[in-house]
Amino acid sequence: MSASDAETWQTLIDDAARLQQALLDAIARPLHTGAGGLDTREVLQQLAADYVRDPQRWQQLQAAWYREQMALWQAAAAGEAPGTTEADRRFRAPEWRQPYFAWLSQSYLATSRWLTAIATHASLDAAAKRKAEFLMRQWVDAACPANFGWGNPEALQLAAQTQGASLAQGMRNLQQDLPKGMVSMTDERAFEVGRNLAVTPGAVVFENELMQLIQYRPLTASVHERPLLMVPPCINKFYILDLQPENSLARYAVEQGHTVFMVSWRNVPPDMGRVSWDDYVTKGVITAIEVAARICGAKKINALGFCVGGTLLATALAVLRARRRNPVAGLTLLATMLDFCDTGELSVFIDEAYVKERERQFADGGIVQGRELAVTFASLRANDLIWNYVVNNYLKGQTPPPFDLLHWNCDSTNLPGAMYAWYVRHTYLENSLRVPGKLTVCGVPLDLTRLTLPAYLLATREDHIVPWKTAYAGTQILKGKLTFVLAASGHIAGVINPAARGKRNYWTGGTPGADAEAWLNGATSQPGSWWKHWRAWLAAHGGKLIAARATPGGAGYTEIEAAPGRYVLEKATPLDMAQ
Repeated sequence: MSASDAETWQTLIDDAARLQQALLDAIARPLHTGAGGLDTREVLQQLAADYVRDPQRWQQLQAAWYREQMALWQAAAAGEAPGTTEADRRFRAPEWRQPYFAWLSQSYLATSRWLTAIATHASLDAAAKRKAEFLMRQWVDAACPANFGWGNPEALQLAAQTQGASLAQGMRNLQQDLPKGMVSMTDERAFEVGRNLAVTPGAVVFENELMQLIQYRPLTASVHERPLLMVPPCINKFYILDLQPENSLARYAVEQGHTVFMVSWRNVPPDMGRVSWDDYVTKGVITAIEVAARICGAKKINALGFCVGGTLLATALAVLRARRRNPVAGLTLLATMLDFCDTGELSVFIDEAYVKERERQFADGGIVQGRELAVTFASLRANDLIWNYVVNNYLKGQTPPPFDLLHWNCDSTNLPGAMYAWYVRHTYLENSLRVPGKLTVCGVPLDLTRLTLPAYLLATREDHIVPWKTAYAGTQILKGKLTFVLAASGHIAGVINPAARGKRNYWTGGTPGADAEAWLNGATSQPGSWWKHWRAWLAAHGGKLIAARATPGGAGYTEIEAAPGRYVLEKATPLDMAQ
């Protein structure tokens, strides 16, 4: 190897180490900025204190691990198979049955069980235990031998078969990902917003510094007199609701005879760091409601919010209700939290110290980088959304298959620091949104219990971002006629489940009340997608049918540009790998 070749390979090795360290830091300390968040030292100190309180229990766990390791060593020494790892998909390939790698995988799994048991059986309060369990799982997932070239027989065999070509391609894949600060989850060349994503015909009919409002062209001769406004989450692009024609919820609603408007949030630049939660409510949601109503000449509209978009939408309606305005006939909330009683594993990062640090950091402006948030959510399912791609992309030199949901997932947006700090304090930390009159938003006391309009609430059963029982808690806040539906699958796949495919199932008709589990016990499972069920509910609130107008706009609003508009094309600030 020449000196130049050696220097090149050393640079690649250094780059790989930087990326892996950045991933480990981001997983172990999502959203961490120097204070607060998930404090590793604090967790270790609490576990150490637990050992002092009850050393016998810890010694029992360690003895069990020791016996298991000795059995594996004895089996390996005798030339016997140490057991099976087929239950774990990371070790299912036949290469893992070779004696050394069989022992390596079994030893890792035994150690994983031991470390997991330490956190599970620790005598800690609920918050501390959740932190310990999460941190332990991140360590266990990151330490899997399959994640390293020396410990992955599949990658080693592929490298031998290709005479090193797979490793060379893996290094090229790594170099391409380094500037992004995130592992590629899909073949990004396969998709382009406006070409094969977000292609439902329409036009931008209004815009301000915070959002563009898209109106889709009708696909039916007649439409319901009340339009439907969709408010997507502001931490990702709107086209999760308008992916490809066959799985676009926006297009589906248009096909059912609704005039659909879509909020396209701005990917805020650094000079918009002072934009507040109130600004999102007024310049975003309330403005969109007013424009949609004026264009259609409707006294009332229907409105849908997804995730934090639903939280913003409910907040806006409560503000309008305090002003004695009720512009929405039917409200749809998809995977939305109004009562942040249990925020799942995201709660391990948000404590008083963390929020104070973020408030200090953003006191004079600044933004939360989109990649930072993307890594945070990926860390909740690190094996599926990070390490799986590390192995395939870098160790095996493969290109991930095209997948529109993952393309959207990686197309994150920046958030204003002021808005973000307000949000995490008053929702995740203090859970104040649900308390009547505790918060003042847009100059009025906020009271979600005064919302008496009909509402359709959807949760997803395997949701790792909005736990379904937390979404169900919203039924105890809203006071109108409520329809609660539980869909199978997770936060995204459970919502984006096209009716035409007939996949999965959903539950309806449970026993109303405060107990989510009691609701589920009394519910009936229905086959297929919840979209058809929602279609019937929405039609009942759409008003009479009128002739569709082919041209977007009206009442003084005209086409600014074709959908999907400029804002959705703006890219988030890359995560600084040097941090």
